[in-house]
Amino acid sequence: MAETKQKILIVEDDLDVADMLNAYFRVQGYEVFTVNWGEDGVRAAGTARPDLIILDIRLPDIDGYEVARRLRSDRRTNDIPIIFLTEKRDRADRLHGLELGADDYITKPFDVQELRLRVRNALRRASQDTLTNPVTGLPEGALVEEKLEECLRQSGWAMVVVSLENLDAFREYYGFVASDDVMRAVSLMIQNSIRELASPDSFLGHLAPTDFVLVLEAGLAGTMEERVRTRLEQSLDYFYPLKDRDQTATHKKRLAIRSGTLVHGEARFKTTDELKAELFARKK
Repeated sequence: MAETKQKILIVEDDLDVADMLNAYFRVQGYEVFTVNWGEDGVRAAGTARPDLIILDIRLPDIDGYEVARRLRSDRRTNDIPIIFLTEKRDRADRLHGLELGADDYITKPFDVQELRLRVRNALRRASQDTLTNPVTGLPEGALVEEKLEECLRQSGWAMVVVSLENLDAFREYYGFVASDDVMRAVSLMIQNSIRELASPDSFLGHLAPTDFVLVLEAGLAGTMEERVRTRLEQSLDYFYPLKDRDQTATHKKRLAIRSGTLVHGEARFKTTDELKAELFARKK
C-alpha cells in the first residue's frame, strides 16, 4: 500500500509565489493545496485537514494573523503547525505571530531550500507530539504499542484497564473544555493512585482516547483496580454542575467507569492486537 502523503496548505495571494511553492513541494512528495484569500484558508484548513500550513500575513481580505487566530481557536485545526511567510521584518510582527501560536516564521525574499527544511522540521516536531495525548499528556500510539510489545517478551507484569464511558455525550452537552477537564482530572487521579500504591517505574498510557492502561507488578493489580475505580466513581458526580447532578444520576448516558485486570500467564498472546483485545474484553 502506498505511503500516505503529508498535506501542505499554502495561503498566499501572490499567484507566482503560490504556483512556485505548489510545484516545488509537490516535487518533494507532498500533497499541496493553495488558496489566495484568508477566509478560504480558514475553510480549507477545516475541510482538507493539512499536516502543515504556510501562511502569508499580507492577504487581500483578513490578514494572516486573523487566519492563525481562528485556526488556533478551532479544535479541529488548533494543532496544525503554521509557518508564517511574510515581507514584514519588524521584531514586533514576528512576536505577534509567535504569540498566536505560529511554529516558525520566514521573511521574503526567502531561500526555498531553507523553507523546505523549516517545513520538514515542523512536521517532524508535530509527529513527535502525537506520541502523547494532547489533553492528558500521557503516552499513546507508538509509545503504548512499544510497552505492550515489551510485556509480550517479559513476565511478572499485570495490567489494569480503565475506561471512561459516555464522554461523547458529556462533551455534546457541556462542551469540549468541560470534557477535557474531566479527562485531565481522571488521569491525575489514576496517577495519584499509582504514586500511593505502585513503584515509580509503573507505566500509564492510553489504549484509546478514553481508555487508560496501567502496567505494574502482578501482585498489585487487584488492589490498584479497586482503588482507582472507587476513587473515580466517587468523583464522577462532581464533574456535573450542581443543578444537573440529580437529573444525571439515573441517566443512561451518564459518565461511568469500567475496568478490568489482566495478569501475565492468564492467557497467551502472539501480538499486541490480541493483548489489547483481551484487555478491552475484560472491562466490566
